[in-house]
Amino acid sequence: MRKKITVVGAGNVGATVAQRLFERGYADVVLVDIVEGLPQGKALDMLESGPILGTDAQITGTNSYEDTVGSDVVIITAGIARKPGMSRDDLLFTNMDIVGGVAEQVAKYSPQCVLIVVSNPLDAMAQQALNVTKFPRERLIGMAGILDTARFRTFLAQEVGASVEDVQAYVLGGHGDTMVPLVESTNVGGTPITKLLKKEVSDRIVQRARDGGAEIVGLLKTGSAFYAPSAAVAQMVDSIVLDKKRILPCAAYLKGEYGIDGLFIGVPVKLGAAGIEEIIQVQLSPEEKTALDKSAAAVKELVEAMANRSAGS
Repeated sequence: MRKKITVVGAGNVGATVAQRLFERGYADVVLVDIVEGLPQGKALDMLESGPILGTDAQITGTNSYEDTVGSDVVIITAGIARKPGMSRDDLLFTNMDIVGGVAEQVAKYSPQCVLIVVSNPLDAMAQQALNVTKFPRERLIGMAGILDTARFRTFLAQEVGASVEDVQAYVLGGHGDTMVPLVESTNVGGTPITKLLKKEVSDRIVQRARDGGAEIVGLLKTGSAFYAPSAAVAQMVDSIVLDKKRILPCAAYLKGEYGIDGLFIGVPVKLGAAGIEEIIQVQLSPEEKTALDKSAAAVKELVEAMANRSAGS
């Protein structure tokens, strides 16, 4: 029996996530959106690709959460996207309301699911979903670190002229301007990047990775990244549904790990059938630890802003 996966939001990110998962064939997919006809039309289009792709998986579109009942994994992509000149933080209150409403429905219809949050600002939206669902931290995960790390690895591979598969790196911290690429432990085929690139070059690549989403927003003019984000989500779902136990950088709710308590921060985690099965604590340099603390402080500001708004409403 195939697993059941729900994707909430039929925009570019959600629809592409749904397509990637449908094409894998190991799960039936439900695509949910408030716009009548949108998820139904996109799902039907994908379903009709099944005979060509050789998948018997099912994908349906709906405007009702009743159709999502009993999902094994739910992915929240709903929310407004960034526009040129808009920071992730500008999205805070609008997406706080959207994600909160979605999380309420998820908890009602799929109380045992593993929930993956993709909506921005990512770390704060994961916190909002946790506040609403009261899920254990093992079953509520934010997608960010895989995407940030993929951007970092892409730019490094281009710079050194190597395969992206041979670039090993982690980007930790909040999903935004304060993300923390672990340069000192980054290597290409076992050779530390610090021996391959001058500091000013690696600093430039780090900054481009931090600005990766904004760079794409600026080029598109309308809309934001969705191919790479959807691939990152699919990698997470693979590890959960297939119980692969991959070590991947994801936003996890920390309870003292890395000296951080009560916040979602990007760190390496082991993902398996139960969701987060272990939080991996890697050795950080003093500079990296300082940067991670700074990133956590930035996330905390957003969380406190949400709490203040909730208290005042």
